[in-house]
Amino acid sequence: MRLLLTLLILLTFNTTFANPIIPVPTRPQIIVTPQAPTLDAKSYILVDANTGKILVEKDADQRVAPASLTKLMSMYIISAALKNGTIHLDDKVRVSEKAWRTGGSRMFIKVNTEVPVKDLIKGIVIASGNDATVAMAEYVAGSEDAFASMMNNTAKDLGMANSHFMDSNGLPSADHYSTAHDLAILARAIINNYPEDYKLYSEKYVVYNNIRQPNRNRLLWLFPTADGLKTGHTDDAGYCLVSSASKDGTRLIGVILGERSDKARTEDSIRLLTYGFRFFETHKYGDANKKMMAMRVWKGQETETALGVKSDFYATIPAGQFKNVQVSLVEDKPPHNAPITKGESYGTLKLTLNGQVLATEPLVALEDNKKGGMFRSMTDSFSYYFHKWFSKPVSEPVNNA
Repeated sequence: MRLLLTLLILLTFNTTFANPIIPVPTRPQIIVTPQAPTLDAKSYILVDANTGKILVEKDADQRVAPASLTKLMSMYIISAALKNGTIHLDDKVRVSEKAWRTGGSRMFIKVNTEVPVKDLIKGIVIASGNDATVAMAEYVAGSEDAFASMMNNTAKDLGMANSHFMDSNGLPSADHYSTAHDLAILARAIINNYPEDYKLYSEKYVVYNNIRQPNRNRLLWLFPTADGLKTGHTDDAGYCLVSSASKDGTRLIGVILGERSDKARTEDSIRLLTYGFRFFETHKYGDANKKMMAMRVWKGQETETALGVKSDFYATIPAGQFKNVQVSLVEDKPPHNAPITKGESYGTLKLTLNGQVLATEPLVALEDNKKGGMFRSMTDSFSYYFHKWFSKPVSEPVNNA
């Protein structure tokens, strides 16, 4: 009997402690996003190009010298001029003595020669040619001073609140400055507004006048999905880089300002982009001008009006959490009486994760709904009194799958 009890105790001990049972989680595991890497740059930022969401930042609104990152604004204005037909790729641009004499990085164009626009913009984007930039500034605006005025007006329109430009190329000047945040806004505008010109930023070499120059953006060789944008360097600005890469539907923009070396700006840009792609992802939650829900309208020509989003709606979410994000369409408090105006907001598209709101977007009317006739007004007035006793606030969950 004593031996039997001993064996039972030993079996119980082995079952309980030697092979403990690990409980199976009954709720989805929450993925914790780790702290972003700390970089040695003076300031930096990481932004989702589709949503504009800031993922990482340090002193991103601190005004600093942007050096040749200035050329991003010059190219933005040139792209706008090409798109609206003010200038054309085959136009011949006469090279002034001022453009020819401009110091710093060069495309090596010759004074009084005529160079096609398509060659000059490659010289700006790939070779970072100050001479090419001044030539294009003079061609677009008549003078570099007038072009600088265009740059500042464009910066204001884009919401670049802490930027001011004195020239087209970024040579040192006390009143010439920008920020990591503003340059991210500009890069996002280039990518989204002028995708046809953005392709230039991924080209690794440019050849002009039998001189072959490499793109100074080393990420094009070292980071597989990188395809832009621009480097910059002066003694005052340090080493700077605005980068962008795309992976699995997510595009990120990194801005690093005031690094100590070319190698440091490259390696830290890789660290920043790697962190972003590993722990965040972008998903589309709404198509522009597509019906997402119907809103009951009283006393209108139509009894319902379609609601949707004005433009394609993307959201940045923690990696691996797509299936756990809850999407709801919430109509503003009814009743909604005609007239209904196309483009005005009448509800909200809301994304939540673990009880926290990730993003919201207005739901707007996709069509006008004018006042109906006297008969519709009378019948709706009568039926509304019955309707309101049984109605509840409209909130429609949407399946993510």
